[in-house]
Amino acid sequence: MSAISSAQTATQALAMALKMGREQLEFAGEGAMREARMLLAKAAEISADRLFDLEIADFSDDLMARYMGLVERRRAREPMSHILGRRAFWGRDFIVTADVLDPRPETETLIAAALKKPFTKLLDLGVGSGAILLTLLAENPISTGIGSDLSEAALGIAAANAAAFDLRNRVQFQASDWWENVSGQYDLIVSNPPYIAADEMAGLAPELAHEPRMALTDEADGLSAYRIIAAGALAHLAPGGWLMVEIGPTQGAAVADMFLAAGLKAVQILPDMDGRDRVVQGRARSV
Repeated sequence: MSAISSAQTATQALAMALKMGREQLEFAGEGAMREARMLLAKAAEISADRLFDLEIADFSDDLMARYMGLVERRRAREPMSHILGRRAFWGRDFIVTADVLDPRPETETLIAAALKKPFTKLLDLGVGSGAILLTLLAENPISTGIGSDLSEAALGIAAANAAAFDLRNRVQFQASDWWENVSGQYDLIVSNPPYIAADEMAGLAPELAHEPRMALTDEADGLSAYRIIAAGALAHLAPGGWLMVEIGPTQGAAVADMFLAAGLKAVQILPDMDGRDRVVQGRARSV
């Protein structure tokens, strides 16, 4: 692009760049322009709200090559969070890579419900990026927590997020296959386990192919992890402690039945903002 110094020309260059990106991202529908802005800001190494600060000289061949490279990655349906390296969740930006599940807005239903419970000692089974565990710790400053995961790579991402939010002194991470290496009792146990059935995987959005398969499906009926979690819950819950799990929208009754069969009390299915079943909670008997 020409290096003419004028605010009007810089504005035109910005509009042209965004139009190029939007046209390549039409699959994103109404979000195409928003994604184009975010990708251009990433290429320019600035925040999206500073795009109008770019001058005409900033629209170099190098910048445009970086930008269109990012656009091409998105056209291949790589998640925006992987391209940007972060995902906003409950007001914080979490480091996200292909090694962890992308935190989703519906998971905030679990956060909102958990924050209504009293807890000082917290366990997150299948911690992933740490979005659930670290959010709860950050919102409850008197609490400490442990995050377990079978993936060493995921534990590394969770630890990086803990450092970013200055929570390292209040959290520990443990490699574990569900309860295998977990000890102690907790006021609150949370989990967002893999709940997609194996025969449903082929019909999912292309973006999910970039996320760790083990965080999405149990390679069975989508309920395997809940059976394990429910079976071990009472041995790890303090008296009166709560177990809360995220579920798929058709799994509420099945998971609630597992909680009841395991001896949990006050079992309840909670809806997300769209009215779909999203969380099942149950409580250990108080002494």
